Amino acid sequence: MNALNLTLFQWLAAGSQPTPWVLSVALALALWGSWLSAGVVAVALWRHRADRAYLCIVAALAGLASMASHAISLSLNMPRPFVLGLAPSYIEHASRGSLPSTHATVMFLVALAFLLRPSLRRLGVPLLALAALTGWARVYVGVHFPLDIAAGLLLACAIVGVLAAAQWFVRHFLSFQASHAGRTRDDKTTAASFWRHP
Repeated sequence: MNALNLTLFQWLAAGSQPTPWVLSVALALALWGSWLSAGVVAVALWRHRADRAYLCIVAALAGLASMASHAISLSLNMPRPFVLGLAPSYIEHASRGSLPSTHATVMFLVALAFLLRPSLRRLGVPLLALAALTGWARVYVGVHFPLDIAAGLLLACAIVGVLAAAQWFVRHFLSFQASHAGRTRDDKTTAASFWRHP
């Protein structure tokens, strides 16, 4: 895995003589991609009123994912590519805590959570592309290995998997309980309305 990780990094990274316009794009994505993703979430909160409770949960999970990613990276304390002398760093960054990438974790989590919700899926596709491009950019500018981005994606998948399981539980189990308690159809809808797909 380490050999593959290094090979992919050497293939994706800018190196000492990057193409100027590619570097400019990579710098913009590496520095501002996460803010653009956050902006999409803010717009969705404003425009998708029926999804606001769900989006607040996603925002809370993004915060928890960020803390979890930081804790894991501090615990593993993996050096970044520029520390090992494999490539220059084109943005200022701390030298430790490379795996997993917190940017990748949070951005992939948001994108996957949007894809999980039918009413938000149209936004989820560009968010997923933005997360992937930002991951590439942070490898290109020398602050992450490809494995760091992949680990962030896996962590995001795990957290969104828990979210999906919670949705399924609330929609099916609570509705099942409501029906056996003799409640009306409106009561069953209310029991699952917090998670329902608009």
